[in-house]
Amino acid sequence: MAPKSVCVYCGSRPGNDPAYMADAERLGTGLALAGVRLVYGAGDVGLMGAVARAAQTAGGDTFGVIPKHLVEWEVGKTDLTTYVVTETMHERKKVMFMNCDAVVVLPGGAGSLDELFEVLTWRQLGLHEKPVFLVNTKGYWDPLLALLDHVVSSGFADATLLRYVEAVDDAAAALAGLAKLDH
Repeated sequence: MAPKSVCVYCGSRPGNDPAYMADAERLGTGLALAGVRLVYGAGDVGLMGAVARAAQTAGGDTFGVIPKHLVEWEVGKTDLTTYVVTETMHERKKVMFMNCDAVVVLPGGAGSLDELFEVLTWRQLGLHEKPVFLVNTKGYWDPLLALLDHVVSSGFADATLLRYVEAVDDAAAALAGLAKLDH
């Protein structure tokens, strides 16, 4: 059965290609129309804001988590279904991850990479089995996928690491993958 809640990690900036925003909007809309709750970083800027506004417009349930020091910087989106303010970034990541059944990573920067690598490490250590989808909009994550291959081929991780992240071409493919999940 498809997940009930999906955590989306993504940029607090829009990026320089309109395709990034378009995929964020498609993902937010698609999650809402599938009856899947969006769990995300509670910002109203960049891809974060786009995915949340799209989910809200489509009638979706939204669960946002933001540390108090980022409320102004990321423009905390207080009109969400659930809005949680944490003390630290670590708490934010924990609350987001504990309130989801699967993870989708859209294009983003260092923060998105941090979030991805934390859940990837936890999976490698056997701490969870939640699926992780990497939305590779216009090849954005190609260098990261090459790096993961390099990590494995250089002997710093088992090849199973590569199975813990499913790269998909766009938001539509991520939504299709989520719909096929059995929990």
